[in-house]
Amino acid sequence: MKYYIFIISILVSSINFCQEKTFIEEDISVSKWIDGTLLSPAANDKSNLAIIIAGSGPTNRDGNQNFLKNNSLKKLAEGLTNNGIATFRYDKRIVKQIRQGNVDKNILFDDFVNDALDVINYFKEKSTYNKIYIIGHSQGSLVGMLAAKDKADGFISLAGAGQNIGDVIVDQVKTMDPKLGEQTQKVVNILKEGKTTSEYPSALASVFNADIQPFMINWMQYNPQDIIKELDIPILLINGTKDLQVSESEAELLKTANEKSTLSIIENMNHVLFEIKGDDLENSKSYNESFRAISSQLKASITKFIKLQ
Repeated sequence: MKYYIFIISILVSSINFCQEKTFIEEDISVSKWIDGTLLSPAANDKSNLAIIIAGSGPTNRDGNQNFLKNNSLKKLAEGLTNNGIATFRYDKRIVKQIRQGNVDKNILFDDFVNDALDVINYFKEKSTYNKIYIIGHSQGSLVGMLAAKDKADGFISLAGAGQNIGDVIVDQVKTMDPKLGEQTQKVVNILKEGKTTSEYPSALASVFNADIQPFMINWMQYNPQDIIKELDIPILLINGTKDLQVSESEAELLKTANEKSTLSIIENMNHVLFEIKGDDLENSKSYNESFRAISSQLKASITKFIKLQ
């Protein structure tokens, strides 16, 4: 009996040890709209900080939306902090607005850039970290590019587009329906001129309806290739071969625009940072499968990049 009690006590101790966090977690309000979570390595040494910026839609600090829970950005943050890098991830402002029942219909893409600048300035003023890096995921890649200039010590584009968002939309629609792609091109051309239109395919109302057009016009002002050329800091470009939304060619465009950047293509990684061995159905389902682990190669690549600078 004593032997079994001893074994059980060892198992319980092992479980407790495994569950022990190697970082300190703190919730922080940076501004009126921005709340987030800071993870700091348990060691008291002065570390580098990685600020993680989420992608499109009402995405929260963990990488989730209303009906899609994958915890991808939370897992990325915890993985990096376990590797000795402090991380801060935050809810997009629209998340807080939805919770408060006060959504701003006049929200613009530039608001997301200003939020990212507020976050960077908040931590720069504290002078707590050796260096500050920006990790922008998907839409957050362009947001991060714009905010990083003259502010950050390094930039990481994670599944970020290399083309203007209007061109990305046209390419995606053409892939699904060439005829619809022609109509989409006409709408995008009008929006790029800074004009609104009521002539758009009903199938794309969620992208081009009247309420969204000012946001899209603002977003279409920016060409990621032009922006990344202006960044004179270390840059890491990461894409996965199983990304259904942003192809590897987008990262290659960014690489061409800034030849000093480092390009890393991760085999089988999808848009939400999981490794997918199967088909597109498995890939799509994974967006709502929080039990999955994110790519270990992704965590290793970012950790190596930050620690080598």
